[in-house]
Formats: sequence, C-alpha cells, structure tokens
Amino acid sequence: MAEFLYKATNSQGNNFEGSIEAKDKAEAEALLMRRRLIIVSLKKKPTEIKIKIGSGIKPAEIARFTRMFSSMSSAGLPMLQCLNILENQCENPELKNVVHKITQSINGGSSLADALAQHPKVFSNLYTNMVAAGEAGGILDGILARLAETLENQERLKRKVKKALTYPVMLIIVGILVVIALMTFVVPTFAEQFKALDAELPAPTQAVMGISDFIRDNGAFLFIGAIVLIVGFKVTMRVPQAKFAWDGLMLKMPKLGDLQIKSTTASFSRTLGTLLNAGVSIMDSLKVVASTVTNKVVEKGINKIAIGIAGGKSIADPMQETGLFPPMVIQMTGVGEKTGNLGGMLLKLADFYDEEVDAAVDAVVGMMEPLIIVFLGGAVGGLLIAMYMPMFSMGEAVKG
Repeated sequence: MAEFLYKATNSQGNNFEGSIEAKDKAEAEALLMRRRLIIVSLKKKPTEIKIKIGSGIKPAEIARFTRMFSSMSSAGLPMLQCLNILENQCENPELKNVVHKITQSINGGSSLADALAQHPKVFSNLYTNMVAAGEAGGILDGILARLAETLENQERLKRKVKKALTYPVMLIIVGILVVIALMTFVVPTFAEQFKALDAELPAPTQAVMGISDFIRDNGAFLFIGAIVLIVGFKVTMRVPQAKFAWDGLMLKMPKLGDLQIKSTTASFSRTLGTLLNAGVSIMDSLKVVASTVTNKVVEKGINKIAIGIAGGKSIADPMQETGLFPPMVIQMTGVGEKTGNLGGMLLKLADFYDEEVDAAVDAVVGMMEPLIIVFLGGAVGGLLIAMYMPMFSMGEAVKG
C-alpha cells in the first residue's frame, strides 16, 4: 500500500487535505470520489527511509484504545470528538498518527470502517468487519464494547500461552550459558593441571577436554552457525509447504499440541461467535477467522468448514471432518446452530476453553520443567564428575 497526499473540495466548497493509503493513484482517486470529494491535487508521498518492524503499535494498545472509544461513544460523545480525545491521550506516536489519519478520513466523508481499513497493519479484518456491521446496524457502541472484550480476551490468551514457553526457554538458555562458561573457562584450567601430571586420563575426561578445545577453537564459527540456523528456520517458515508441515507437527506434540488445540478452539469460538452476534454472515465470519489464525493447518481446516457450509452442510459436519476440534465443541456448535443461537453458544465455548488453556499451560510447564532440570543437571553434573575422575584415580594410586 502506498500513501498519497491530496487536496480536495466538496460540493459545499469546503477544503480538505490529508493523506490516503491505496495500491495506486487510480484507487486513491476512486476512494476520494466515493467520499464525494472533488480532487484538486493528488500525489504520492515521498518515500521516507524508516527501519521499523511491524506497525510499532502493540495489540494491548489497540484493546485499550477500543475500550476508551467504546466508553466515550456510549456516553453520547460524537465520533469525531471521541477520536480527537483519543488522539490527544495517545502516548505512542505511531498510534497517535494513525488516529489522526482516521479523523482526517472521516472528515473527508469516509465511514469509520473504511477509515480503519486504510491501516490493515493496525486494525485487523475482524476489527473492520465488526465496525462495518455496527455502523450498518446502528449499534456501533455495542460493537465497540464487544470488540474491546474480544481483544482483551485474545491478549489474555496470548499471555497464557507465552507463560507456558517463557520459563522453560529461560531455563534452557541459562543452562546452555552455564555449560559454555564451564567448558570455556573452568575445564581448560583443569586440563593444564592434568597435562602437567603427564598421566593417562579417563575416557570421559578426555572427551570433555576435547569438546572444550573444540568450543574454544571454533567459538566464532559456532555462534555464526547458530545465527544461520535461526535465520534459515525463519526463511524456511515463509515457504507455505514448510510452514504447513511444521504447524502440523506442532499440533501432534505431546502437551504442546493439546495446548495449541485448546487455545485455537478458544480463539476460533470467540472470534466467530462475536462476528455472528454482530450480524456478519457465517461465510464472511469464517473468512475473517481464517485470516486471523497463525497455524496453517487450522487455517486450512476453517476454509474446509466454509466450503462445506457453501455446499449445504451444517457447520458441525465439516468441523468433524477437519479432525481439529474436540467432540464437545462439535456437538455444542451443532446444538447452537439448530436452536438459532450459534453465536451465543460459541462464546460460551470460548469461556470454557479459556479455563482449559490455563490447565493446559500448567500441564506443559509441569512436563517441561523437570525434564529440563534433569537434562541440565545431568549435563553439568556429568561434566564435573568427568573432570574430577583423574583426581580420584590419583588418590587411589597414592593410597596404593
């Protein structure tokens, strides 16, 4: 998406100027004409060299923005006044700039949904679709409240999953650093003493000293190799087939796979239920849900559900065919569809699986923590024993 600077007037002779994001100049002209603006000038914004990862706006900030927007809108404040207040209160300059652009777009005749859609890196398909449904149905206040709740729950769910991985990963990193420090600084000291004795060393001691020499002599290459492996993995994950295979493997991992299934079920149920309750059609809702998931296997499963529904099936049958959802989810979804309360039933499922994610997180941590401690303890203990073995041998020789 490119950014274009424009100056325009409307039929009343009012002047407007600002910026608009579009694929090309023709699309920018079409967007401005749709706002019933007469274009005076339109040119592409000069390229600025910026090194920035993502949008520079955290999801938690969007959730807070939405909650405040909902509260002020429910209190009866006009939309533009709400946005002006939010812009002034923004601490993040990136978000402040986005809110300013949204305000300019609305001043130029754009709807809120269209203005949000111009910033896809900040506002997701779920966000813009729900706002569009709220504007069309005259229930924007309620939609913003639901969106805020949904975003807050998504953030809570992400924190739970990160919690399952952060502590074990930190243990592994600290353990590896300790082993490297021992191999680099402690073992060489012992090795010099053993060489001075000119005695035959036990095989474990020789092996540890050999590994220590290898690390010291090739430390730079090992470090570069580790970076190459990480970068290579990230590049490989951009290949659709590789990403699909990796995501499928992660779903089959003991405990971790169960955690992913439960967190995916909670996210799927909450997002789909929220969209359906907002009045979005089930086909459009499934399309939005599929675009929000990061697991390619799950994304394929959701698209399969959409194809099944388009072919005349109920939602429960294609859900079962994917093999991704627990039986209880399939049965309750089927009941919700038959009773005409699919959105409400999905939200109940989301609440239930939020609690299940807590249990799955505890199970993952409970499984990984002792395994990591045993592995690291065995590595460090084995290293120390190997280095003390020659001393034991010398002690026995002296006694003899």
